[in-house]
Amino acid sequence: MSEHTPLIGWQRASGDPRAIGRALGRAGRRAVHELLLDSPAWARVNDPEHRTALDRMAEATRYHFPRVWAEIEGLAEGLSLPVEPVFAWNCRGDLLANVPDGCTTLIVPGASPLVAHNEDGLPFFAGHCFMFEAAPDKGAGFMAFCYPGSLPGHTLAFTGSGMVQAVNNLRLTGLVPDVPRMVLGRAVLDLVDVEQALALLRRHPHSGGFHFTLADAAGGPIVSVEFGGGEVSVREVVMPWVHANHALHHSRGLAHQIVTDSSRDRQRRGDELIAEGVCDPLTLLHDRHGGGLPILRLDPDDPDQENTLATVVMQPGSDGVAWHVYDRPGAAPVYAGHYPKRASPRDG
Repeated sequence: MSEHTPLIGWQRASGDPRAIGRALGRAGRRAVHELLLDSPAWARVNDPEHRTALDRMAEATRYHFPRVWAEIEGLAEGLSLPVEPVFAWNCRGDLLANVPDGCTTLIVPGASPLVAHNEDGLPFFAGHCFMFEAAPDKGAGFMAFCYPGSLPGHTLAFTGSGMVQAVNNLRLTGLVPDVPRMVLGRAVLDLVDVEQALALLRRHPHSGGFHFTLADAAGGPIVSVEFGGGEVSVREVVMPWVHANHALHHSRGLAHQIVTDSSRDRQRRGDELIAEGVCDPLTLLHDRHGGGLPILRLDPDDPDQENTLATVVMQPGSDGVAWHVYDRPGAAPVYAGHYPKRASPRDG
């Protein structure tokens, strides 16, 4: 373990969805009030022009995912904010094609599979994010990296059923969203396996764009899932692979997306390193070479307004998930352990 003061906090919560949400809100309240509420990003998603879309997504969330809606209500309570702007913030990628959510994921399949992920987000949240260990009243529980004011399930997570989730933003354009993508990401964390997760996403394809890397303890294939805008594209990952937050196999996304210079450069550099045989997660995800914008993002003037806030290495196995979380390059992990697989009913 690292000996320096962690830049990533740690929170635990248990109980019903509202209690989980309140704990999330309390953990992020200070950072949201001091940093987020006056930011341009918050103002953009809460512009009155989005009212119709937000009303539609709120109705769909309450109907299809009442437990997630209750968690959002609890989140707003914990933040000491009305539910409407908090819900809008959690719909940011559905409302806006270009939001400051980046990320790079490395997938190494095989007998000892590995999913590693750089979580890139708003630089002002450095030192305010946290690992969140949840023991809800239903399901096997989960651990997730969380931003102040946001639901779990849109960054990286692993669950008590042995499933691993790593999430990348897709900047899809021309959307008419129904269920918000972050609501879908949160709902996945309550499911048992990849099969259930894919079924859920296929039932609700009209959202903003996300890429999920999903793997589970059943030992099946690791899958790359690009979804949003009415389409769900699934590819089995059979060779080491990198995904740098733009669509690579989603047909609508390939034709209608924003690919930033950073996203393009990170994908190119990741592909180069894989071709050279570099599959070590920290070597690849902490790389700052290659001639373009780097995979490891530490520049305060990053053109996408994103910095790498955490790197996680997750290794799913039959008895659970081995994991390591890093908050800076060249240092030991700030957190590490084994998240055991727990019995859970198939209540997805």
